[in-house]
Amino acid sequence: MAEIIQKDGTWAFDGDALRLTPGRDRNVSLLRRTLGELVVPLGALAGISFEQGRKSGRLRLRLRDGADPLLHASGGRLTEPNDPYQLIVESDRYGVAEYFVDEVRNALLLDEVPADPVSEYLLPGPPLPLSISAGDGTASFDGEFVRLEWNWKTEDAKAAAGTRTLAVAELVAVEWQPAAGLENGHLRFTVQGAPTKAPPKYDPNSVELWGFKKDPLMALLAAAVQARLPHPTATAVTDAGPEEPRSHKRLASAEQREDDHDALLRRLRELGDLHRTGVLTDEEFTLAKQAILKRM
Repeated sequence: MAEIIQKDGTWAFDGDALRLTPGRDRNVSLLRRTLGELVVPLGALAGISFEQGRKSGRLRLRLRDGADPLLHASGGRLTEPNDPYQLIVESDRYGVAEYFVDEVRNALLLDEVPADPVSEYLLPGPPLPLSISAGDGTASFDGEFVRLEWNWKTEDAKAAAGTRTLAVAELVAVEWQPAAGLENGHLRFTVQGAPTKAPPKYDPNSVELWGFKKDPLMALLAAAVQARLPHPTATAVTDAGPEEPRSHKRLASAEQREDDHDALLRRLRELGDLHRTGVLTDEEFTLAKQAILKRM
C-alpha cells in the first residue's frame, strides 16, 4: 500500500487501483470537491510522473485514451486546478512522491498494462443525479433524461421554447467548451437527426457559459452523459472504410510482431535496470522476466 497525504488531496494505491481523494483545503477547486473521490483501476493508466519545483511539485496521472468519460467530454480543456489527475506535493514530501511513482510504475510493468487506447470506458463517470446552475440555465441529469431550464439571463428567443427534456437515447454527442478570453463557453447536446450550428446563445439544446466559478461543473454533467453514450471507438468502427486485402493484413501483422518483439526486448532491459538498482526484488524480477520470455 502506497499513500501520499497532502493539503491538495490524498492518493492511495493498493496494487489494483488508485484512490484519489480531494483535500479540504480552500484552494481545492469546486469541480474536484464536487466530483469527490475517484477510483482509477490500474488498467486505465498509461503512466504516472512527478515534477519537482522550488516550493512544490506535482504528481500527474496519464490515463489511456478513451478510459475516462470526463477526459473525453472535456477534450483536454480542464485547467490544472480542475484536473482531478494532478496532485500538488509539498517539498518536504518529494521522497514520498517518488516512492509512490515507483510503486505505480512497477505495478504497470509487472501487470503488463499497455498504454494504447481502450474500446470501453473504464471509469463510470460522475455520480448521479446531477443538477448544475451556470450561465443562462440549469442542466439536470438523472441517467435517462437531460433537463434544461432557463433563467432571467436567457435570450428571449431561446427561453420561449420553454424547458427542454432530452432522452439519452436521442443524443448522439455532448460537448463542453469553457469560456476563453472574450469567447463564451457552452454545454451543447446534439440530438439525433437535428444537428445545428446556431450559437449557444440561441440554441435551445445548449447552455451558454460566461466563465464564472460554477462553469467548470458543467463538464461533470457532460461526462455523466458521455458515459452513457456509445464509446468513441464504436463510431470509429462504424465509419471505417472497406476491408483491407489479406496480403496487406499479413504484412501489417508481421510488422506488428516485429514491433512487439522490439518492445519486449526494451522491457527486458528496463527490468534489468530496475533489478540492478534495487527497485525489483530477485523474485519480482524473475517472475516478470519469465512472463516476457513466454510472450517472446
